[in-house]
Amino acid sequence: MQFKDNKLEPEDFYLSKEGFKVFTKTYHLKRGYCCKSNCLHCPYGFDPKKDSF
Repeated sequence: MQFKDNKLEPEDFYLSKEGFKVFTKTYHLKRGYCCKSNCLHCPYGFDPKKDSF
């Protein structure tokens, strides 16, 4: 799996206009868990206000 060698694929992220790396839904699904950082493209449905999914 890709996370053992820490290599990102082109579909895993894009660069924002400010130059930040933004992880995609594809990346999050490959990772397999929610980090609870309120990521923009989180597919796991985490709500930071309620601290729940």
